[in-house]
Amino acid sequence: MFSPGAERQIAERQVAERLARAGCIAAEEEAAVLVGEAPDGATLETWVTRRERGEPPVWIVGWVEFLGRRVRVDPGVYVPRAQSEELAERAAGVLPERGRAADLCTGSGALAAHLMSARPAATVVATDVDPRAVRCARANGVTAAVADLDAGLRSGAFDVVCAVTPYVPSPELHLLPADVLRYEPRHALDGGRDGLDVIRRVVVGAARLLRPGGWLVTEIGGDQDGPAGELLAAAGFGGPTFWWDGDGDLRGVAARLEGRS
Repeated sequence: MFSPGAERQIAERQVAERLARAGCIAAEEEAAVLVGEAPDGATLETWVTRRERGEPPVWIVGWVEFLGRRVRVDPGVYVPRAQSEELAERAAGVLPERGRAADLCTGSGALAAHLMSARPAATVVATDVDPRAVRCARANGVTAAVADLDAGLRSGAFDVVCAVTPYVPSPELHLLPADVLRYEPRHALDGGRDGLDVIRRVVVGAARLLRPGGWLVTEIGGDQDGPAGELLAAAGFGGPTFWWDGDGDLRGVAARLEGRS
């Protein structure tokens, strides 16, 4: 709608001021996206009003950038986070050129789409319990099915299992941003009493799905490295590699199935 120049800068500044008053932390960045994507003034006004009410900006414009690629994200579908990009890269790094990967809890399919791009000759499938998410993942070119984690997938058929699992302990959900709690699907956030309810099932399911020497790469957080390491060891995984972000927050773990080669 706005060409680069003074007019666009004025529009972005005005929108950023409104978003800041509404409590948006990244008001300037969000304003630039809204102004840049809106096809006309009426649409921009509608979008800004929706954001002022707390709706995720990704749902408003319909996409998010994930590892340099635009990923479609429909309203109601979990929004991929930049913090998941390292997980995607690590999963791609251990996926053989012609291997097979299963992306559990796929959401919009951002992780699976990256694997498909990084390993074009590999086979990548995905599951999610939410039909809206599966439709969205399919729109992003992912082969996805409505299923509960590993249900319906063949045992011993995969080289990599990856998952962006819900890991926030239920008692700590109130610490999340208000707009996240109000809008994003709770099942994609709530990890149960200790945050490990879904991760426990992912570990067991991955041990069933993986071929000899296969890898599980999944998100965890908080102080879950100790408990996650115990879960992995009990399921036959060894030598887990944990990683933290630049702020020192735990972000994920990769582990290989032991006793097989």
